[in-house]
Amino acid sequence: MGLIKAGIGALGGVLADQWKEFFYCDSLENDVLMVKGQKRVGGRSSNTKGSDNIISNGSGIAVADGQCMIIVEQGKVVEVCAEPGEFTYDSSTEPSIFSGKLGDSIKETFKLVGKRFTYGGDTGKDQRVYYFNTKEILDNKFGTANPLMFEVVNKRIGMSRTVQVRCNGVYSYKITDPLLFYTKIAGNVSDEFTRDEIDSQLKTEFISALQPAFAALTELELRPAQIPAHTTELKNAMNAALKVEWTDRRGISVESIAINPITLTPEDMQKINQMEDAATMGSNPFMMAGRMTDAQANAMEAAASNEAGAMTGFMGMGMAMNANGGFNAAQMYNAGVQQQQQMASQQQTAPTPSADGWKCSCGTNNSGKFCTQCGSAKPAEGWTCSCGNVNKGNFCSNCGSKRPADAPLYRCDKCGWQPEDPKNPPKFCPECGDIFDNNDIK
Repeated sequence: MGLIKAGIGALGGVLADQWKEFFYCDSLENDVLMVKGQKRVGGRSSNTKGSDNIISNGSGIAVADGQCMIIVEQGKVVEVCAEPGEFTYDSSTEPSIFSGKLGDSIKETFKLVGKRFTYGGDTGKDQRVYYFNTKEILDNKFGTANPLMFEVVNKRIGMSRTVQVRCNGVYSYKITDPLLFYTKIAGNVSDEFTRDEIDSQLKTEFISALQPAFAALTELELRPAQIPAHTTELKNAMNAALKVEWTDRRGISVESIAINPITLTPEDMQKINQMEDAATMGSNPFMMAGRMTDAQANAMEAAASNEAGAMTGFMGMGMAMNANGGFNAAQMYNAGVQQQQQMASQQQTAPTPSADGWKCSCGTNNSGKFCTQCGSAKPAEGWTCSCGNVNKGNFCSNCGSKRPADAPLYRCDKCGWQPEDPKNPPKFCPECGDIFDNNDIK
């Protein structure tokens, strides 16, 4: 038994008048996940007294957009169709499958749960048609009753701190493998299967998966407030966390997530800001000098207004500076100047390629025939002819062949750099800054 396209199996439209039954499903609402197909008997049908759970040979079955249809015989799935169109049930053909947009996964599942029968639609059998809602199931609200742990990471400054967050929003899911959904969840329902029968379980599992999904986002070095702007990454992390429970067991996947702004407790936010400020100023003496100048100015104002007398206030200020090692803003400023001078000195003493030197592919500047870092041989200057001869002119000095169109026409005469486009070099060499002129034509 199998399904064939009505347009292919009918000759001149005659088959349409010979269908004994017609199965069709109206548009499924957002709350309905699966429904049993209803038999519609036309006025020209001769099978007006047929059994409800028997599909006669030659019956018509229609599948609309956003739907997947299966035929169940004796409790086993024998036909699957997720491709919109009109089909004819033919008991003389082999079982078929039209996967539509659901992909190869439904085909693999059909191999596992499907069963092939060699006899047709005789009486005494139970044959049913079910339709699944394969559209996006929207407006599933969620919220975390208890705070989740989120690790705020900033590898640039070596910061890592665990904070507590709460979040809420909405998500949508989709039935991506109707066969798994039928065999594991819905079964042989007599009428329809609605979302309220499973939403509570899905919502609990969704919230549980937020913790491992947040852990996966840690590698992106996101702050909690940035998560709503990275819903695509969060959706992928949630599908990875729910792969076993949703995708592999039930044939469901997360389609989209929308999260309201996530805020931290004032204590956590203050601590993170302090750690980042300390790390930033610790690596920049000028910023630290400015911060120290500001702190000293505030301390002097406070000392001058000290109720026990200005002298007492300044004494306390001096004791605080001594306890801090006696550092002041001028010392920090001088440290910053020294740091800049050291960096400038390192740049000036950096090795530069000589006029007859060359730069290896590993980045090392060399003057000999072999790279001192990786041992690679110095590349031949000019262009190599098909005969193997290396030339610098427009014709080969060995065989007279013309220079190929893709041969390098320019080569820096200072460092040996060659542009990617041999006919359109830049005005200046990006390696040594030398201007390109006629001396660079090879």
